[in-house]
This record gives sequence, structure tokens and C-alpha cells, in this order.
Amino acid sequence: MPKKLIKRYAPDKETIRNHKYLRIFGRLLHEPNLWHLNRRSVSGAFAVGLFWAFIPIPFQMVTAAATAIPARVNLPISVALVWISNPITMPPIFYFTYLVGTWIMDEPIQEVEFELTVDWLMNSIGGIWQPLYLGSLLCAIVAAIVGYVAMRAYWRWYVVSQLEKRRKKSSRPLGGC
Repeated sequence: MPKKLIKRYAPDKETIRNHKYLRIFGRLLHEPNLWHLNRRSVSGAFAVGLFWAFIPIPFQMVTAAATAIPARVNLPISVALVWISNPITMPPIFYFTYLVGTWIMDEPIQEVEFELTVDWLMNSIGGIWQPLYLGSLLCAIVAAIVGYVAMRAYWRWYVVSQLEKRRKKSSRPLGGC
């Protein structure tokens, strides 16, 4: 299964449990279901992580964890996927979501010079927040659904292909005579 690949890149339990912003969840982080790697927990984690990656709020990791815990989906994957929107990818992602929002609201696009500062945020967000958040919400929902379905499909494809390999291997005649 894709467990080996996921385990290689996902943060481990102790890293998540000791993260300064995630410590607020305390004993909830000791729930074993949050660490399982199965089709349901991984696909749900993709949905949670991708959803929060497209929402422009601070502390996305905390919101992803707060969603993953009651949903009982894989916590490390949920938290790790929010890093799709990192300081390098944020401007293009959120500009795209802003464009989607202006298209849905049928509003003109406002030319805004993006800066990653609190001053810019306070002065510029007032005119663009509605299309930005509407577009972000729509893109987040679409990304969550696509991530969920794609991971379920990939997991199923992988399991079926491994079964086929095993069947072919067991049906081969043993060497020799």
C-alpha cells in the first residue's frame, strides 16, 4: 500500500504532539485513530488538509488539527497538507481564489500590490475580502473533494495492482523440469 510513501514524508507522532501550537489539544492527540494509515483516514486527511490550505487564515495547522481530531482522520497528513499554501505559494493561490471570487460575484478585479505585511493586510483587505473568501471557500471545497476522491481511487488502484502482482506470481509454475 502507499503506507511506506506516506510514512516517509509525514511528520511523526512526537513532532506533532510537541508542536507549540498543537499542544493545546493535549490528550486528544493520543487517540490512536489519528495516526492510522488506511484508505479512510488518509483520504479524509487529504480532504481536511487541502480544505484548510485554501482558506486564508493564520494558524491553518491548528484549524486542520481541530478538524482532523473530531473527524478521526490522519492528523499528520492533515497538518502537513496545509503547507501547500506556504509563503512562496500563497500569493498565486490566493490571487487565483480572489479571481474566482470576483468571477462568481461578477465584480471587477481590483489591482492590488501584494505584500506579506500586517500593514498591507490592514489597508488592502477591506476592498477584496469578500471575493477572496468566497473564492477561497469554493476552491477549498473543490480541492477537498478532489483530494478525497483522488486518494481513495489511488489507494484502491494500488491495492488492486498489488493483488494482481501477487496472483501472477503465485500462478507461475515453479522452475525446472
